Amino acid sequence: MQPAEHALIAIDIQNDFCPGGALAVDEGDAVVSRVNTLMDDFAVRVLTQDWHPENHLSFAANHDGAAPFSMTEMPYGPQVLWPRHCVQGTEGAAFHRALRTHPADLILRKGFRPEIDSYSAFFENDRTTPTGLEGYLRTRGVTHLTLVGLATDFCVAYSALDAARLGFEVVVRMDACRAIDLDGSLDEALSQMRAAGVTLANG
Repeated sequence: MQPAEHALIAIDIQNDFCPGGALAVDEGDAVVSRVNTLMDDFAVRVLTQDWHPENHLSFAANHDGAAPFSMTEMPYGPQVLWPRHCVQGTEGAAFHRALRTHPADLILRKGFRPEIDSYSAFFENDRTTPTGLEGYLRTRGVTHLTLVGLATDFCVAYSALDAARLGFEVVVRMDACRAIDLDGSLDEALSQMRAAGVTLANG
């Protein structure tokens, strides 16, 4: 059992990010059993959930003529235009059926503002609008975070980088993550996390 000040943050283990989903991560469902086991090692356990409205501006379908995975410019910077995914209340937005959700202390929903995407569990993509997770963890006395889930190179990496920037000690369990790897995004994310002092661990 990890000390009380250690928390497990499980990122976006949802149907749309698993095989057969609208934005499937290769072998995304392979993380579920590992995450289920890890939950027993932590006193504080948080699950995050992508939770988009139909009209979310990160969806390619909401931009005339835009192809999925193309880029656009938002007021907060470059934005990948994704296939429609994790729409509020849909089966795609639900957690993977095999994921243990009952041990969670907190389920944090993000990406619900139509005009801004939210990869990180801590901030919207403008990097300034908070989700409230930092305050929750501070109140619980948490200083160390272990991150798992989907996808390594987007929501996990953004969360890890923000957590490190906020002063948490951060470990990403690579054996309990899977990546999209969009045009080299995985290598870039791993380099950024190492440079920020994030520990990349396997088992």
